[in-house]
Amino acid sequence: MEVKFKKLSDKAVTPTYAYDGDAGLDLTATNIHSEVNECGQFVLVYHTDLSIEIPKGYVGLLFPRSSIAKKSLVLTNCVGVIDSNYRGEILLKFKNTTGDSVPAVYPIGAKIAQLIIMPYPTINLVESNELSDTDRGTGGFGSSDKETNSNDQELNHTETEVENMTSESTEQIPVE
Repeated sequence: MEVKFKKLSDKAVTPTYAYDGDAGLDLTATNIHSEVNECGQFVLVYHTDLSIEIPKGYVGLLFPRSSIAKKSLVLTNCVGVIDSNYRGEILLKFKNTTGDSVPAVYPIGAKIAQLIIMPYPTINLVESNELSDTDRGTGGFGSSDKETNSNDQELNHTETEVENMTSESTEQIPVE
């Protein structure tokens, strides 16, 4: 599939697949600036100097590279979304995960993220007073954990032990 992209400066690097069979095109940092978000958090903004024309019916998804594990950064929105009607620069915003210490960051010229372009269906929502029944039902966060533990008492016992360990580890012991 052909997808048009535009270099916004001479510094822009054409996105490429590192290996045959890779799903994500690597994006390269061309510039970095910082800003403070609405929560007062320091954010690093990475520029790619690229814009792209995602075809209608597709979406561009921006994921951190696996090398993020070596950095003290996290993508602020976990996964970036490039809609087919967006023509602006591809930017990535990262937060420092180390608090006040100096973060390990990507330098200019490093591959910073990967772009995956995927088709998506157009959904027509239909309001209903009833939804079909399923085995899961309304089970939410952690509901599948209960299915894997046939003995709920054992699970509760384990949770109690964890709570006790947590409260014991947070008790302050006086120093003599």
